[in-house]
Parts: sequence; C-alpha cells; structure tokens
Amino acid sequence: MRHQKRKYRIGSSPSHRKSLLRNLAIEVIDHGKIKTTHTKCKAVQTFVEKLITIARVDTVANRRLAFSKLNNKIAVAKLFAEVGPKCKDRNGGYTRILKLADGRVGDNAKMSYIALVD
Repeated sequence: MRHQKRKYRIGSSPSHRKSLLRNLAIEVIDHGKIKTTHTKCKAVQTFVEKLITIARVDTVANRRLAFSKLNNKIAVAKLFAEVGPKCKDRNGGYTRILKLADGRVGDNAKMSYIALVD
C-alpha cells in the first residue's frame, strides 16, 4: 500500500527533488528567509523542521546526520551554532510560510516566503 508516500512534485526526478530541497534548506538556514513558489515552500518546510529538531541537541552523531542531509559544512555549523539553540525551548513550528499576493511574472505561479521563526 502507498499510504503516506506522497511527495511534492517540484522536480523532474527524485534526485532533482532531493538536490533542490537540500539547496533550499541551505539557503533558509543561511539567510533566515527566502522567496520561492508556494509548493517549494511547503516541501522544504518539513525538511528544515526535521533538521532543526536534530540541531537542538549538539552531538557528533547529530552533526554527522545533519551533514549527510545537507552536505554543506558551513550550513551545518550555522545550524548548530545559531538556529538550534534559538529553538531549544520550542516544541516544533520553527518555520513560517507567508503567502504573497502577486504571482511570478513569467508564469503567474503562487509565490511565498519561508522564514525561520524568531
């Protein structure tokens, strides 16, 4: 049975989706807020929130797990140094999605911001 197996259709192949989510998550961690399509925001939200949950406890095993998901040393260092300690007292809900009124210029795709909650 295929229960709970649905993925957001944001790329042409599973490898493209994986690399796109990885790159978007790195940008969210680096900048705190990014603007992208609403579907990509919804897809990257669960990915980032799971990473922040891992980063709440700073151990070598958790750093290696986060690095295996992000494959970026600078983003992992920032995740564990800045983002993780800020969210230590929160029980989830580390990100927020804000819809924008206007669509993208070329194809009128719905646009949104995904931002880390302070």
